[in-house]
Amino acid sequence: MSSTFCNLAEGSALQIQSCFIKRNCVSSKRSSCDVGVFCGRYRSQLLVKRRLCYPDVLRTVKADLSLSNSKEEAGNEVEEKIPMGVLIWRAIKLPIYSVALVPLTVGSAAAYLQTGLFSFRSYLMLLASSVLIITWLNLSNDVYDFDTGADKNKKESVVNLLGSRTGTFVAACFCLALGFTGLTWSAMKAGNMQSILFLTCAIICGYIYQCPPFRLSYQGLGEPLCFAAFGPFATTGFYLLRGSQSVMNRLPLTGTVLSASILVGFTTALILFCSHFHQVEGDREVGKFSPLVRLGTSKGAQVVKVAVIMLYALLALFGLSRALPLTCLLLCALTFPMGSLVVRFVQDSHKDNQKIFMAKYFCVRLHALFGVALASGLVLAKMLDPTYSSRPILPIVL
Repeated sequence: MSSTFCNLAEGSALQIQSCFIKRNCVSSKRSSCDVGVFCGRYRSQLLVKRRLCYPDVLRTVKADLSLSNSKEEAGNEVEEKIPMGVLIWRAIKLPIYSVALVPLTVGSAAAYLQTGLFSFRSYLMLLASSVLIITWLNLSNDVYDFDTGADKNKKESVVNLLGSRTGTFVAACFCLALGFTGLTWSAMKAGNMQSILFLTCAIICGYIYQCPPFRLSYQGLGEPLCFAAFGPFATTGFYLLRGSQSVMNRLPLTGTVLSASILVGFTTALILFCSHFHQVEGDREVGKFSPLVRLGTSKGAQVVKVAVIMLYALLALFGLSRALPLTCLLLCALTFPMGSLVVRFVQDSHKDNQKIFMAKYFCVRLHALFGVALASGLVLAKMLDPTYSSRPILPIVL
């Protein structure tokens, strides 16, 4: 046999036939070669030679095809058959509840910096109320995304798991009513109703973010609303409420609490932004114009990088301007490796829907670590200097 057939890389039967035809056409030394006639004349000979001389090649082709098919079937099977335990864990979204913990903790730490007082019982009451509010956000989000079809393929949706849209909606409303009652009771007990105004504004931001007739998240406004709700509104509201334990009753609005609330809102909005990466196609189909639908995942990855850089730039600015104690600057700077990990993961995985799903959980880790470092820095500043207090921007919140 000609050495041409020894160099076949792919082992394709079509390549074997083509090379065999060309070989015989050249050796015949005719001025022209009718491929159709030649194939008809030597078809039987070609089939015999192909089967006898190249069984290994044919077996390789069949093996490659069967292997690729089996991989596709296995991939589809893994994608379709996610264990129920994993679906329940995703539906609960336990790590996401850090967004209830961090604003309360940072706000309480800022109040402690001003007053030197802390009530653990009151803290637990507010934490339970905050968790109920976040549960309402999660459940109602699943309900309204179910209505628009955004969650039709989302197996971890609570509505899809329970099979009841009405039951999920009733549970969401119950959590909202119970959580808001807890916040109101705490504010009345502390004698500071100004704080409940801030917390009510935070809840309103959550409502217009996802609930009809507003649904501003479908217009790409979810991140600004998330920033305002969990940053300036919630963190400042908890600061005012926790400060009511002191003899001052009403704390002044300081640069420290405003700076801290901006940083908290920034990391919270980053979680929401990264949660869109694996939902771009589904969001586009139902007309949900999230930032990732508008920008694309490649530009979205660059936005994440810029956002993390801005986070630590703001930290440095607030620390060096003494809006935040230097202890906050030092402790929060220790979370930079986590921020760098978020950037690298998003840039490396933004095209892979299976991997990029974890991006929001990396952001949750950054959010939690940064919040703990920020609160610890505020508490440590008071412990190192008991006379430390921030200068007020406004004397008393009206």
